[in-house]
Amino acid sequence: MGRAPLAKRCRPGASMGSGQHQPVCVANSRDATLHHPVPMLLCPVRNCRVELVRDGGGLLCACGHSFDVARSGYINLLQPQERRSKHPGDTAEALSARRRLHDRGVTTPLLHGIAGASAVSRSDVILDAGCGEGFYVGSLAGETGCKGHGVDISTAAIQAAARRYPRCEWVVANADRFVPYADQSFTLVMSITGRMNPGEFRRVLRDDGRLLVAIPAPEDLIELRGVGRDRLARTMATFTPGFTLVDRQRIATTADLDAAAVRDVLHSIYRPLRPQPVAAMRVTFCLDLLLFRPLR
Repeated sequence: MGRAPLAKRCRPGASMGSGQHQPVCVANSRDATLHHPVPMLLCPVRNCRVELVRDGGGLLCACGHSFDVARSGYINLLQPQERRSKHPGDTAEALSARRRLHDRGVTTPLLHGIAGASAVSRSDVILDAGCGEGFYVGSLAGETGCKGHGVDISTAAIQAAARRYPRCEWVVANADRFVPYADQSFTLVMSITGRMNPGEFRRVLRDDGRLLVAIPAPEDLIELRGVGRDRLARTMATFTPGFTLVDRQRIATTADLDAAAVRDVLHSIYRPLRPQPVAAMRVTFCLDLLLFRPLR
């Protein structure tokens, strides 16, 4: 695949091209087989926020802001001023390491725990905010037939997700600032060890929807970085204004990893306990899952 096209900003009032414009409801034509109402994408330009429509190989809004769609189907809505670095988000090395762990089956028990806690079904329309390489929402969509959407600030992560899970919709955007979807678009919003934006999560979540937040438990990767902080109270307080907690559970699994897999874990986390020789060991993976319902 060639270089991923970047979003570009046009002059307000610039020509929107000729031909029939279609609201952007499906980023990949293969999604049409899922038969779900598909959320509407919105222009991410500050103070715009109008719907995006298709025009040829790109997307346009009524104000003339245009965005490209990559050949693999993902959409880049990241604005230049939102880049805190040249390549924001996870590095390619971290993404590759995490994918190898997924492929080994290390995280499969966590996936099953998330699916059970959120009661995912075929009728769901899911947003994974901070989706990384798309493992969780892509796997849930493949297993249940639900409609999956993922947003991440890392272009490399979204490229990998689009290649691996082409039936889902993948968007490069800064969900810390704005989730580029219309109000009440989703039946389930997930934040899996990612950033949290309660106001935007509530806006795009349907009134009868669910919000699943997964955070590392204190015992997560204890062998590599020691006992972690207990984030439960702070996380629950973060979502109290717009949500009510309806369920809480902890899922844990251990894996006997060889040295190469331990190295992959170290590449995929931010703060290992200390520099140390890499050797085979048993490693603990543990998440606290919080299920919320929106307040009406």
